[in-house]
Amino acid sequence: MREFVLFTDSSCDLPADLADQLGLAVVPLSVTVGEDTYKNYLDGREITAKAFYDAIRDGANVHTSAVNTQAFLDALRPVLEEGKDILYLGFSSGLSGTYSAGAAAVRELADAYPARKVYAVDTLCASMGQGLLLYLAAQKKAAGATIEQVRDYAEETKWKICHWFTVENLMHLKKGGRVSATAAIVGTVLNIKPVMHMDVLGKLAAVGKVRGRRASIRALFEKMREHVVHPEGQMIFISHGDCEEEAQALANLIRREWQVADVVLNPVGPVIGAHTGPGVIALFFVGDER
Repeated sequence: MREFVLFTDSSCDLPADLADQLGLAVVPLSVTVGEDTYKNYLDGREITAKAFYDAIRDGANVHTSAVNTQAFLDALRPVLEEGKDILYLGFSSGLSGTYSAGAAAVRELADAYPARKVYAVDTLCASMGQGLLLYLAAQKKAAGATIEQVRDYAEETKWKICHWFTVENLMHLKKGGRVSATAAIVGTVLNIKPVMHMDVLGKLAAVGKVRGRRASIRALFEKMREHVVHPEGQMIFISHGDCEEEAQALANLIRREWQVADVVLNPVGPVIGAHTGPGVIALFFVGDER
């Protein structure tokens, strides 16, 4: 069986050392902070999550731009030249044009290298939800599955990767068009926090709201209680917008409730953090449905 490489993009928000352990190849996306543009490497070599969120708190204007197909071609082609195959698991097409660019590169390279296998999967996931799917796919690969088996497993499993999150400041969601200006202002005044998830189209959807930060974090835990399947032995992922103490409090709730394998915490990277702002907390696990 020919060797294959699991590719993704940096919106997966995995810890860099874990991505390395899993053997992932990661195409960095970009973020602009003020007048400067940085590549979002998982190890933060150009901009760390802390520096990024501090810049937002200081009033910096931040935005992202879609990666182009050429960036994927440049990253994928050398692997094919080495005689390896490629499976790309990309950032949700419901939130970004990243997957479209990656899939276009995959199609072009599949034509150019007919002796190789080059596949793409739209994960319909984001942040460490995308990371969790990659983790599971990498476990499947390590167990000896073929590239087609891992591809099919990812396509099947993505429907069960639950994403539940809340934000500290509704104004960042307003900037991204996720909530109206009126809802953002009223919600801020009344200390209303949304409870949101990623739907089957890979888009963000509000499913509830609570008053107060502690209640919103507790709501994420309750959503896990409602939807999790076989939590014992699961790897649980939590990403956060530079609010590790609160994310750790959520992790402690989970550990007290279930004998999970581990809870992995990591910052939400700049690409997604540009739209959610500081204070976002997101919980990811395998459940009965999204």
